Amino acid sequence: MIQHLAVVTPPLSGNPLVPGWTEVIWGGIAFLIVFVALWKVLLPRITKVLQDRTDAIEGGIERAKDAQEEANRLAEQYRAQLQEARHDAARLREESKEEGARIIAEMREQAQAEAARITQAAQAQIAADRQQAFASLRAEVGTLAVELASKIVGESLADEARQSRVVDRFLAELEASEGETSGAWTSS
Repeated sequence: MIQHLAVVTPPLSGNPLVPGWTEVIWGGIAFLIVFVALWKVLLPRITKVLQDRTDAIEGGIERAKDAQEEANRLAEQYRAQLQEARHDAARLREESKEEGARIIAEMREQAQAEAARITQAAQAQIAADRQQAFASLRAEVGTLAVELASKIVGESLADEARQSRVVDRFLAELEASEGETSGAWTSS
């Protein structure tokens, strides 16, 4: 019992590359099933991913534009603040210069007033010293004059009233002779 296997061989057509009609139909149905599956399932997902990427790119560009505008706005604000700070610094420098000039003027006035006060005090001291020297000289000259007059006159001038009159007369004559001498010097 031998069984025979019968092999069905398709009829030979002229071209081995051309498939049979059943293969074309089954291939077409399989293609349509795969195509519909891709169209309904994969294509929306791919479209969504591409749309998300587009939105992300466009959003990134938009965010970059916004960031650039914000940076420009901040830079302009910084420039304005810098200009204002420079203006304030220049104003403060001018105020400082004016304040320095005012302080120098005040110190100069105080120094001049102090110098005038010191000069006046020195002149007053000189005048007081002169008066004291003049009084001391007058007393000495008076004593010498009395002694000299006593020797010349030959009598004692011990009386104070007499001494005072002699000294006053001698000094008056001395001052008169100095006045004439200085008058003669100024006129020549």
